[in-house]
Amino acid sequence: MERKIMITGGILGLLSVIIGAFAAHGLKPLISVESIQTFETGVRYQMYHALLLLFVGGASFLPKAKKTLIFYLVLVGVILFSGSIYGLATNALTTFDFKTIGFVTPIGGLLMIIGWLIMILSLFKLKSDNG
Repeated sequence: MERKIMITGGILGLLSVIIGAFAAHGLKPLISVESIQTFETGVRYQMYHALLLLFVGGASFLPKAKKTLIFYLVLVGVILFSGSIYGLATNALTTFDFKTIGFVTPIGGLLMIIGWLIMILSLFKLKSDNG
């Protein structure tokens, strides 16, 4: 599972660079400054969570069950949060109205928050050698 988590983190990181470059160079003339800033928020949170998955995958002190739970929470969270933000920011360019599914953005954010919370609580439960 660790390998899968780290590969997914790497893919999400790679995609955030590609998507961010696309926004900076390809979307800038097509959408408003506010929409570019919104799009960049999605890219930024995708990268943060790519790095989190790389950390979680390589963390020997986290139990496998916690790693798996964090992995799925973060992955689905990024898809819902960043994915919906990408759609909302580029809404003017498509025939589909992404505002109709905008409710998934906070759900994705909540899933990412829960992933972080589970990791933090797992860290508190670690036995310390130094007391």
